[in-house]
Amino acid sequence: MKVLVTGATGFIGNYVVMELLKNNHQVIATSSNGKKANDFSWFDKVQYIAFNLSQFDESINYFNFFNQPDSIIHLAWEGLPNYKSLFHFEENLPRHYAFIKNMVTNGASDITVTGTCLEYGMQEGVLSEQLPSMPDNSYALAKDSLRKFLEQLQKFIPFNFKWIRLFYMYGKGQNPNSLISQLEKAIEQHKQVFNMSGGEQMRDFLPVTVVAKYIVDTALQQQLTGVINCCSGIPITVKQFVEQYLKEKKLGIQLNLGYYEYPDFEPMSFWGDTKRLNTIISND
Repeated sequence: MKVLVTGATGFIGNYVVMELLKNNHQVIATSSNGKKANDFSWFDKVQYIAFNLSQFDESINYFNFFNQPDSIIHLAWEGLPNYKSLFHFEENLPRHYAFIKNMVTNGASDITVTGTCLEYGMQEGVLSEQLPSMPDNSYALAKDSLRKFLEQLQKFIPFNFKWIRLFYMYGKGQNPNSLISQLEKAIEQHKQVFNMSGGEQMRDFLPVTVVAKYIVDTALQQQLTGVINCCSGIPITVKQFVEQYLKEKKLGIQLNLGYYEYPDFEPMSFWGDTKRLNTIISND
């Protein structure tokens, strides 16, 4: 199968491309930074086409431009991790919708887009896809709106559409400001103490390698469409997660709990329902 991956040089994109290649799919990879792409191990194994969404031109047939892929995994999204920036819905939302609409209008029939667990807003507990979306920051609002726009587009132009709500992930290549990246940096610098929040917030974590596999499995199947959570379904406090990570890596550092305040754009306790995801991965 010929699969287009947008945002291929991003944290998740890199692993998605590798997962597709591992399963012998033909990959068309795109991102805005061709120079960066050349540094990835998969560069010579894919067809790479540089493209910056800010230069979107509605007169171009992008389905042909990207050599008519059988399936599209749309991971691209700019402006993170600034979740509160108006940029997400003022600039990202219209250009990403226009791009996907262009692809569909010109013949693309299978679209998978990654969303975010933050679309659930400040709802707590186990979050199933049947719950209403209640986005509480600009990033989540833009993502949730893109999903709704594409669902409306389906009424005029039929296409297979899967919306994957990502929860929390970790792994090599993650944003240097992320929790685990900061923890590993502190250990590399031989610091005795790691400053973090109180750590009592309940979250849902997966290694990025597993996230990439779930994205590919979901994108390339046709049994389930619509919103699908990508998560472990196992709640764990951030403190427990960090302690478990240190134990597995046989690393030692003292945790200075309560140094940072809890984020104000997330509820204290939430994790994902995996029923829909399990239907997909159980058929592997």
